[in-house]
Amino acid sequence: MPVNLPASLPAVKTLGDENVFVMTKERAQTQDVRPLEIGIANLMPTKIDTETQFLRLLSNTPLQIEVTLIQMGGHMSKNTSRDHLESFYKTLDDIKGRRLDGLIITGAPVETLNFTDVDYWDELCALMNWSKTNVYSTMHICWGAQAALYHHYGVDKFLLDEKLFGVFRHKVLNTTCRMTRGFDDPFLAPHSRRTEVREADVVEAGLEILANSDHAGVYLAASPDRRQFFVTGHSEYDKFTLDSEYRRDIDRGLPIKPPVNYYQNNDPKNPPDMLWRAHAHLLFSNWLNYYVYQETPFNLDELN
Repeated sequence: MPVNLPASLPAVKTLGDENVFVMTKERAQTQDVRPLEIGIANLMPTKIDTETQFLRLLSNTPLQIEVTLIQMGGHMSKNTSRDHLESFYKTLDDIKGRRLDGLIITGAPVETLNFTDVDYWDELCALMNWSKTNVYSTMHICWGAQAALYHHYGVDKFLLDEKLFGVFRHKVLNTTCRMTRGFDDPFLAPHSRRTEVREADVVEAGLEILANSDHAGVYLAASPDRRQFFVTGHSEYDKFTLDSEYRRDIDRGLPIKPPVNYYQNNDPKNPPDMLWRAHAHLLFSNWLNYYVYQETPFNLDELN
């Protein structure tokens, strides 16, 4: 079944051109099913690209999904038009009276700032607090994962000596967990960050590390009740996202090495290979199936 989207959302055409099945709200309203209510709190500057990346992954299940895009109302986006945000996005104030089956909180390019110095930190904390009683399962991505670990559990982040940038090998630590069901061992996933959380701190906070990497550290962690997941990488990235980030930093004159294990023969003159596509689809379909669809109450008013 498809993701239900407004017909004018740019992702609809992009995904349609890829032969990904999406459904407009008008058609979805004729079907007698309750779709999963999924929110995406999009903190990335390139919001349209990020919308498409996550919607591509959410569409690859037999479940019908109703998506609500969420923005930080107190933050002025420099890379996305006000018309787009007003047309397709809600703020926390807009959705406070609703409940969601699932929520995704994305990464953001603010990782070198102290959490409390981020201009929308208080609003994000309010969203994370709201999610604990109004969302059945939340997946936090990259900086979003670091922010949630800090806010909910007091786990701090630490600056790396150099940017962790590329596609890295990971191993599954809990082979019976449904979140990692079907994963290869090893499996590959992209990272693009300048900070890290430390395994000992995550474990001390009472969380379980489900997958990690000898080079990239913690990759996937979960709360004991499996209603919060923390992904430190960017499995949602498409084939050329790391390439765009690399060339952006070069154009800005920033010190940056080519992303490792990404370009063919590790040469930026060559095209990249997308080596994480299958794992990315599996990560999101496992979350939607096992931790949202099969667990959330049919009547969201019963959520607690």
